[in-house]
Amino acid sequence: MLRPIEHGLDVRLMRIFLILIEECSVSRTAVRLGQSQPAISLALKRLREILGDPLLVRSGAHLVPTERGAEIGRRVADILAEIDGMVLNAETFEPSTDVRSLRIQAANCLGTFFLPRIAAALRREAPAMQVDFSAIPDERDIFEEMEAGSIDLTIGNWPAPRENLRIAPLLDADMVLVMRRDHPFAKRTNLTLEEYLTLEHLSPTPTASAAISPVDGRLAQLDRKRRISMTVPEFTLVPWVLAASAGLVFTSSRPFAEEMASNMAFALVDAPPELGLMKFYLLWHERAHHSSFNRWLRSLVRRVSQDLTDRGSLPSPKKEAASILPT
Repeated sequence: MLRPIEHGLDVRLMRIFLILIEECSVSRTAVRLGQSQPAISLALKRLREILGDPLLVRSGAHLVPTERGAEIGRRVADILAEIDGMVLNAETFEPSTDVRSLRIQAANCLGTFFLPRIAAALRREAPAMQVDFSAIPDERDIFEEMEAGSIDLTIGNWPAPRENLRIAPLLDADMVLVMRRDHPFAKRTNLTLEEYLTLEHLSPTPTASAAISPVDGRLAQLDRKRRISMTVPEFTLVPWVLAASAGLVFTSSRPFAEEMASNMAFALVDAPPELGLMKFYLLWHERAHHSSFNRWLRSLVRRVSQDLTDRGSLPSPKKEAASILPT
């Protein structure tokens, strides 16, 4: 009997290697796999040690496969196809005829510039599905609901999502302050962090749920806290409460803020640079990672996001994907 060789090359590393050969990019591989760029770099280092070859080398600004890397890539593709043929369910998923119900939780400030586009894409590709969009109630409940299968996908934007869910970047947006035109700071182009913290803030997130606020979560990372003078239960109430309440300011993503300012007489002021970008991302549970339905759903949302980026409505995500869970 042949004794197995303890080389350390497993299916996970082979999948990473195959995508590295296809993409010729550590960062793009990280995005496709929902992992961090450092994790993919470590995997490439391990593959080089195991296989005794650089596998990918730099050519100008790009990576290209070595001759041995390309040869191994072809062999790995055949091996993985054989493995997948043994373990994958033969049942196919067809969105155009599927009648299941799906539930997407989404950050409220995606509002009119993003969710309607997702809704339109779902109606085109899966007209028989029942779709439930809902707000994110509390960060503590998300994992349990995803584990139970009652949430299919979450579109989040708070700075520190739970590490036991898969995550992939979606889009980035500047943060801006929205205020009445008679506000003392309305004619400013930007504010310092110290000035920002002295203001009276309106928030659509209950103070007890500050962990899922992209603003308060970021301030917590800076060990700072703003004064929230008022919260509202519905995001759609924000423009009306802001317009009727002198002295309040509201912090949001630029696309939503511009939407507000186009409909009502508001001034927009850049948020302090310490707040950074508002980063939106997808969250899903490991149990759904290999589901053909969930893969299609994630792909649909990414395509909508990419279309917005291509049209110049939003910048591309600046931060690479990060995932604690293995592929």
